[in-house]
Amino acid sequence: MGRQLGAITGPDGMVEAGTETYNGFVIDNVYHSPSDGDIHYNVYIPESYDGSESYALYFTLPGYEGLYFQGVAQNLKAEAFAFEAQKYNEKMIIVAPQLSDWGETSADQTIALLEYFLDSYNIDSTKVYANGYSGGGETMSIVMGKRPDLFTAYLHVSSQWDGDVETLVQSRTPVYIFVGENDEYYGSEPSKEFYEKLTDIYRWQGLTDNEISQLVTLDVKEHKYFTDRGIDNEHGGGGLAAYDGDIMGWLFGK
Repeated sequence: MGRQLGAITGPDGMVEAGTETYNGFVIDNVYHSPSDGDIHYNVYIPESYDGSESYALYFTLPGYEGLYFQGVAQNLKAEAFAFEAQKYNEKMIIVAPQLSDWGETSADQTIALLEYFLDSYNIDSTKVYANGYSGGGETMSIVMGKRPDLFTAYLHVSSQWDGDVETLVQSRTPVYIFVGENDEYYGSEPSKEFYEKLTDIYRWQGLTDNEISQLVTLDVKEHKYFTDRGIDNEHGGGGLAAYDGDIMGWLFGK
């Protein structure tokens, strides 16, 4: 069970706490960032959290169907990442932002919200995780191209990479790339090209294949992976990654 929050004043702005819950999440909280405007998010804070012990932190960014204009908590209703994550670490705060687009503005808001949580809660900086699905993956790729140093590991699901690669390489933040071979929206080529670009840079830097495998994983799923699980659409089926113990185990095992 999560718990209700009161209004909190952070170091650079104020949080207006939501008044309703959905499956343990306090929904429609608003962080009034002085530099990035109003940022809507849903949050799960374990009952056990009292600030005396550092907790892990997980950010999950949804696809188009979960953006704020689609309705409060639609990201939680459409995707399972926020709920499945609770099975891997009971001492983890989970933040599910609802942003307005999948570009630069939302990326900056994600960073501002993440910095708010890092400043306002007792967070273990070695256990800061994120995933981005579809449009949320585009947003998170921009985030990872700006501040990859804030994250322990990142799961990129059924998307394309829009962010800076050099900054990511400098941080050596591990990335797992999940995509269907015949993803109906992006295809798998952008994911394969991003993987090749990353691995080429790491090889140029002198890393061994084993070292590179610790930093970047490309997981291209055949159509059977989806149909065996009752889904015919490979892009919509990206949400299956949330239920895959190998994939989520990789993320939270870092």
